[in-house]
Amino acid sequence: MQPFQQLQIKYSRNSFRYNNFAYRGPVRWPRPVTCSATRHVHARATEFLQGFDLDLTTSQKTVREAISKVCSKFPDEYWLQTDETKSFPSKFHSALARDGWLGICMPVEYGDSDLGISEAAIMMQTIAESGAGMTGASAVHMNIFGLEPVVKFATKEQKQRFLVPLIKGEERACFGVTEPNTGLDTLRLQSSATRDGDHYVLRESKIWISTAQIAEKILILTRTMPLEKVTRPSQGLSLFYTNLDRNQVEVKEIPKMGRAAVDTNTLFFAGWRVPREDLIGEENNGFKMIMQGMNAERILIGAEALGLGFAALRRAALYAGERVVFDRPIGKNQGIQNPLADSWMNLEAARLMIYQAAKLYDQGYATGEYANAGKYLAAEAAFKACERAVMIHGEMGYAKEYHLERYLREVLIPRIAPVSREMILNYIGERVLGLPKSY
Repeated sequence: MQPFQQLQIKYSRNSFRYNNFAYRGPVRWPRPVTCSATRHVHARATEFLQGFDLDLTTSQKTVREAISKVCSKFPDEYWLQTDETKSFPSKFHSALARDGWLGICMPVEYGDSDLGISEAAIMMQTIAESGAGMTGASAVHMNIFGLEPVVKFATKEQKQRFLVPLIKGEERACFGVTEPNTGLDTLRLQSSATRDGDHYVLRESKIWISTAQIAEKILILTRTMPLEKVTRPSQGLSLFYTNLDRNQVEVKEIPKMGRAAVDTNTLFFAGWRVPREDLIGEENNGFKMIMQGMNAERILIGAEALGLGFAALRRAALYAGERVVFDRPIGKNQGIQNPLADSWMNLEAARLMIYQAAKLYDQGYATGEYANAGKYLAAEAAFKACERAVMIHGEMGYAKEYHLERYLREVLIPRIAPVSREMILNYIGERVLGLPKSY
């Protein structure tokens, strides 16, 4: 991925262009920064998808503006309906594809804009913050980070074959790493792939595979050399991007607490034949490749959590200003006002960490302390903001029509995935503080 500074950017009154990707339409450019004692530079708690943040670059502000325009066509009621009917948000997915946003970080030669994770994080935060939450974000974020190993390690022929239809929205992909008996212990995967002529034969199972009900493709990591035969556990894993052939793979949906519109599944396969030309990079070197997307994934999911937290805070602040009890708005009470102020500070602090992590990632910084810490802080701040928003609404916070119960159910996802809070703390303790490994 190129640093943003190397990209060719052209602006005009009614359009902007990143390399070969063009967005046309009305663009509200950010107002000049003027601060005074009465100027409120942040209106995040009450204004829908406001685009005025002092620290954002011009490109980030422009991406937020364009994504806001798409999201404004899909209000909370749309997301409530997809949740209740358990239907994939195909119209939203198509709208982003139509405007060229699927694959925002992918190379220009395959039809996209080659922007950075910094811009992608703005995109994902904006989607979640519009009310789409983790449902809207999960519908597209495989496009953002999931195929980074393909971008970096696939052959030119594979990139043309795999990336172009994904970017156009003609194909959808899922991500298969986690297994029932290994969890976060990726180096001990039990699924296997055995070479058989021009194919590999895959056996075993995967779990927590999102969008497998509707995906045409899967990026899957499996062991091609038994663990007992390798010198290091990270050896012997191989990566494939291939058709999710339901004649060879059983896809069983997992009923779950939230994000009902985006399915989550267990995959079972025994004798699944995958063509050799679908192997990405070198055989037995897949773990190194899959790690390329891990920090990006943490940054983006942290940004999605922020979006949910700010959406909940916005609703809570508006409600607190309008709801009158005992002849006064409840927002006048410090017991209501102070927790909301605390949530804004925590969300804003996490946002600064997330965007620092994204900036470092785009500059080539490889280690994960900022990505992990940002994801941790964003998930915790967002959960607290959603919980407080429900409580401030009282019994109405429990009602679906106010959407906050949906936010609260979905905000649990970034606290759990893609890595737990405890494993992040272990990472920081070991890698940053130099303490002995605790697990």
